[in-house]
Amino acid sequence: QVQLVESGGGLVPPGGSLRLSCAASGFTFNTYYMTWVRQAPGKGPEWISTINIGGTGTWYADSLKGRFTISRDNAKNTLYLQMYSLNPEDTALYYCARPKLQWVWSPARGYDYRGQGTQVTVSS
Repeated sequence: QVQLVESGGGLVPPGGSLRLSCAASGFTFNTYYMTWVRQAPGKGPEWISTINIGGTGTWYADSLKGRFTISRDNAKNTLYLQMYSLNPEDTALYYCARPKLQWVWSPARGYDYRGQGTQVTVSS
């Protein structure tokens, strides 16, 4: 079955960095775009970034561009999110998601699988 397992979260001071990982299994990873999403306490999900199948195309939320970097290793079936200059507003549950459609990314069609998430807390 499809599984997405995130790791790498934790407590980090303001200005710090973290690298999140999402290990994928149960499907052909290199036939899907992949996405990172976060949800802060009391707020709805916020799209962070999407990467294409080959890793050559990336898209970011305007507010996060320049601080976050998405990447993937298809040989390891793993998605990554490198985060820099973290601030308390970045505190959230971060999770990876697989789009419903194979081969393409259509935000309107949504996602059919997501991981449980990894908690990121930015605090001194």
